Amino acid sequence: MGERQRRLGIGFVGSGFVTRFHIRSLLGVRDADVRGIWSPTPAHAGDAARLARDLGVGDARPYRRLRDLVVAPEIDAIWICGPNDARLEVVEEIVDVVRSGAGQLIGLACEKPLARNVAEARRLVSLVEQAGLLHGYLENQVFAPAVQRGKEILWRRGAALTGRPYLARAAEEHSGPHRPWFWQGKKQGGGVLNDMMCHSLEAARFLLTEPGAPRDSLRPVSVSAQIASLKWTRPEYVKRLKEMMGRQVDYRRSPAEDFARATILYQDANKNPLIVEATTSWSFVGPGLRLTMELLGPEYSMSINTLQSPLMVFFSRQVRGEAGEDMVEKQNADIGWMPVIEDEAAAYGYTEENRHIVRKFLAGEMPDETWYDGLNVVELLMTCYMSAEQGRSLPFPPRGLERFIPQVAQGTWKAHR
Repeated sequence: MGERQRRLGIGFVGSGFVTRFHIRSLLGVRDADVRGIWSPTPAHAGDAARLARDLGVGDARPYRRLRDLVVAPEIDAIWICGPNDARLEVVEEIVDVVRSGAGQLIGLACEKPLARNVAEARRLVSLVEQAGLLHGYLENQVFAPAVQRGKEILWRRGAALTGRPYLARAAEEHSGPHRPWFWQGKKQGGGVLNDMMCHSLEAARFLLTEPGAPRDSLRPVSVSAQIASLKWTRPEYVKRLKEMMGRQVDYRRSPAEDFARATILYQDANKNPLIVEATTSWSFVGPGLRLTMELLGPEYSMSINTLQSPLMVFFSRQVRGEAGEDMVEKQNADIGWMPVIEDEAAAYGYTEENRHIVRKFLAGEMPDETWYDGLNVVELLMTCYMSAEQGRSLPFPPRGLERFIPQVAQGTWKAHR
């Protein structure tokens, strides 16, 4: 086997927060190297490449043009981690280069959500199919060690003896995103529902799916959802948000939801009813990012809470340093009792996710999470928005899903109508 097949040379599109999470996670992936970074902001690409080199996960260098990254012989696969509104244009350019014969990529991996709406998601799937590339959907929470291990134990011990699980709950909550584009409905595709419920719906669906069974072994039947702006359209927080993110983020004129909840009714192959309950929030006040999940069956249950860390630290009022984010993602405090997530990249699933996709790409096989899965998640997210706008439960898939654009993404949503 040649050198190209032994190690995967990874190129990143995007150089921000999630790219750096992926780079750090590669400390736990033995058969891949970061070889290149492309970003519309060259200085940021240089910083991310420097991080990879400093960590010893690859001799990465920044690229001035996306095309140069695609055709570079040391790049075998590309991780797409840029903003949602640029994703389709990026994939179109990559596919054009590959189909011209100039690029020799094995596959593409794309961050969540796959797209801003169903039409964009289907276009992305069509493009990657045309290029004949392997594709991985970067849904890290499915690969979180607690999720993987908890599912394995409950299905092996509980479900095997007393019956399959029937209810999964998942929630992701924090105080709000890092970058301005996340807060802008038109650029991001929505608010917290689009940004984070993609995680919760897929992780819960994964927990309810029998190990080894295909995705279509569970059939979505109906969707009910609500969205609201609980915090960030209050006048004092509209002002604060504009100060933090700039004038382009004005929640008095163009708000996005900061809270969402959804209930998805599924059926298994035997037409047993199964339920997913998901909650997401940008209005959570606590130590930092909180992920919670539950899986319930006839005689068993499991529970996950990422803030229940075995490592806690305490700082008195006399410890007055600069505000930081060195204990937990989206950290909200610097004194008192604080949980510390020892290895966030591993705990949140980035390490195992990347280990899995790298190995699948090197073997010439599709990963367990593909762009088809990403498309299905977008279909569910858009149905959630439709349900919230209409104020009723909808059958899945509802009519008009292909052309649907949420009011939040159009800039016409009224938070307090």
